Amino acid sequence: MTEFHFAGIGTLINVAGIIVGGLLGLFGGRLLTAGIQRTLQDACALAVIFLGADGALKNLDTMLLIASLIGGGLIGAIIDIDGKLEQLGVWLRSRSGNDGDTKFVNAFVTASLTVCVGAMAVIGAINDRLLNDATILIAKTALDLIIILVMTASLGKGCIFSFVSVGIFQGAITLFAGFIEPFMTEAALANLSSVGNVLIFGVGVNLLFPERKIGVANLLPALIIACLWR
Repeated sequence: MTEFHFAGIGTLINVAGIIVGGLLGLFGGRLLTAGIQRTLQDACALAVIFLGADGALKNLDTMLLIASLIGGGLIGAIIDIDGKLEQLGVWLRSRSGNDGDTKFVNAFVTASLTVCVGAMAVIGAINDRLLNDATILIAKTALDLIIILVMTASLGKGCIFSFVSVGIFQGAITLFAGFIEPFMTEAALANLSSVGNVLIFGVGVNLLFPERKIGVANLLPALIIACLWR
């Protein structure tokens, strides 16, 4: 990394990359027919599904998976993370003057889960704070830019506002990195990656079959259980 560094710079770069990718996708989406947008959405869904499946199957622990998803899902349902994320989407839609956009909230939630769930977000934010190294988040930025570009072109401008979710999520991890870092053992990282990729798989399924959505947001506490699993 360069000599100039402050805690959180990696997340700021990530946020900027998502905005740039979203604006490019928004401009490109206006030039595409509905059929092309649908094809892009299917392509994005399949890519997310198989990326998630590939990552999950590398370190699959059946008991870890069951305990994390059921326990995490129970916690998430009680807290109603899915509902709160949708409420944030509704608030952002209103504040950004997009009340007439019926796809906004779904696009925001889907994109937010895609770019927030995963080991890169967690480890990158921790390294940014404790090691003064934003390399992982910079690499994540490149991936997120492309993902949000395609998603925005197919789902709409709500995807751009996933930068808010990334800023809050990774910013919080950076802020509390000192407390989180001791739990990030090699085994915890493997568990986080495995369960995180299952959730990413769920996001892909939602993209492909929007009529029957998996409440992926309510399953997010599974990541905490996965990290604590021994």
